[in-house]
Amino acid sequence: MKRLAIAIAAIGFAAPINAQQPAAADPHAGHDMGAKPAPETPVADPHAGHDMGAKPAAGPAGEEVGTAPAPAPPIDHAADAVWGAAALTASRASLRREHGGFQGSMILFNLAEYQARSGTDGYRWEGEGWFGGDIHRFVLKSEGEGDVRGSVENAEVQALYSRAIDPWWNLQAGVRYDIRPDPQRAFAVLGIEGLAPYWFKAGGALFLSTKGELLGRIEGFYDQRITQRLVLQPRAEIDVAAQDIPEIGVGAGLSSVEVGLRLRYEIEREFAPYIGIEWASDIGDTARYARAVGKEPSSFSLVAGIRFWF
Repeated sequence: MKRLAIAIAAIGFAAPINAQQPAAADPHAGHDMGAKPAPETPVADPHAGHDMGAKPAAGPAGEEVGTAPAPAPPIDHAADAVWGAAALTASRASLRREHGGFQGSMILFNLAEYQARSGTDGYRWEGEGWFGGDIHRFVLKSEGEGDVRGSVENAEVQALYSRAIDPWWNLQAGVRYDIRPDPQRAFAVLGIEGLAPYWFKAGGALFLSTKGELLGRIEGFYDQRITQRLVLQPRAEIDVAAQDIPEIGVGAGLSSVEVGLRLRYEIEREFAPYIGIEWASDIGDTARYARAVGKEPSSFSLVAGIRFWF
């Protein structure tokens, strides 16, 4: 009984203490914890299963890009769009004349010299003139030699049509007339001349006479500049013949060779005195013909002359 009384007393004492403590705050107080509606069943996609691969974008009015006509290509001359091509024809023709399609002329004597040699001294000339444009030209050439006593030993004149076949070479055709030696002869000419690699001036020609005689010539020179005004020019010429021509003292095969070296000083580009040396020799039957008439077949000369052009 005593134990029961003690337990009841303890319960009665604890009850007031618990009544004095406030209830703990609910952390979720104020939250809307009402029941939410169940999710709706998804609506079926009407395009499900369709092929939606990438397609080209459509242009205006449903046209596909790239099917429109291409714009007109640009015209060659923008000014034609303003003034018209016909109005500028004369101006373009003038422009072509002033920048390549010109008409010009030139006279050049590469050799005009006195030759001091054993026996009788001599003289020599070699020159040409031309008139025309870049492509088509009329060319007049002349060369010859003689002795100071007044007699001309060799003299020829060529009249040629020259046509450029590329920027470096000209094809030439025309006639040649030999004034000396007698008897005089006329030839048809077909040749080529121009600038070889490394700026060698070179040329070659075939000559067919009215008697059916065929001759050939190859020549060339090179201007080696030592300074802006001092120029060394080596030069060579070879003549050949297809048959003997006793009337003019030419033998078949290699007939003559000339090799020279000249040093000039260009006082002006158009005018240059020079000095030099030259060796010339007839070969083979040509040498035999020369001896038969009392001439030396070979000679060595000291030369002095002028080179000029205008």
